[in-house]
Amino acid sequence: MERKDRIDAFGAAALTGFALLFALNQVVIKLTNGGFQPVFLAALRSAVALVCILAWMRLRGQSLAIAPGTLAPGLVAGVLFTAEFICLFMALDLTTVARSSVIFYSMPVWTALGAHFLLPGDRLTPLRASGLALAFGGVAWAILDRGGADGQASLAGDLFALGGAVGWAAMALLVRASRLRDVRPEVQLLWQVSLSIPLLLLAATAFGPFLRDPGPLHLAGLMFQGVVVVTFGFIGWLWLLARYPASGVASFSFLTPVLGVLLGRALLDEPVHLSTLGALGLVAAGLVLINRRPAVPAAALAR
Repeated sequence: MERKDRIDAFGAAALTGFALLFALNQVVIKLTNGGFQPVFLAALRSAVALVCILAWMRLRGQSLAIAPGTLAPGLVAGVLFTAEFICLFMALDLTTVARSSVIFYSMPVWTALGAHFLLPGDRLTPLRASGLALAFGGVAWAILDRGGADGQASLAGDLFALGGAVGWAAMALLVRASRLRDVRPEVQLLWQVSLSIPLLLLAATAFGPFLRDPGPLHLAGLMFQGVVVVTFGFIGWLWLLARYPASGVASFSFLTPVLGVLLGRALLDEPVHLSTLGALGLVAAGLVLINRRPAVPAAALAR
């Protein structure tokens, strides 16, 4: 594969498209939660994605063998993947897409902070530290402001979104610090979705009945998530990370919460308060500064 030293027109268009896809996925999850219990839905999504990933790998002749030194970190990655999506799916069940997007896509903040203390050679520079402070302030503003008079500003939902961001960051750091960094993206994704299925099903027993009122729209949402988002979306994003500079790809991450807020308003008629826009501005500005230098391992940025 030819490596590029900068983001060209195709790369910019593709990265913008993926940011839109991941933002749209937040809306789809919220809608699909109307038919399925959120954690059970996450398990079903992983099951659909597992079938697609296995078919993809078989079509490309890729090995399913466990690489030496990856068993333990692979198991931990599966647990972190499970925790991340329990939090995200519950967040979208309890709070708005706008608030969830702002908080969940603060993931690079927690990755940069963890890397500063855990990964040699990945220290915060003054520029990146200022970006971290801005983004942290935006997340705090989003969580602490309870201005949702319509009752949609759920503190529990906001905290679930924060937990998802921290879980995603922890997995990014795990990949960076372990032998998983040398494993193909498809294999990493296979680890994550296959281990998450039994764990999510077990966890789902603590969140009430598995079915709410599933209909054709909810089934379509499930298939969209499993096939389009998890399989082709994640693999396509990882392909771009392998083709273009990681710092350039990461800089597009700030588009997803922006688009998430806009789609929540446009498709779900969610109220967008000035506090949400202010928090979004701080987080987006912070992410731009943080991503001036690669802070996230290439194989763990896709969501």
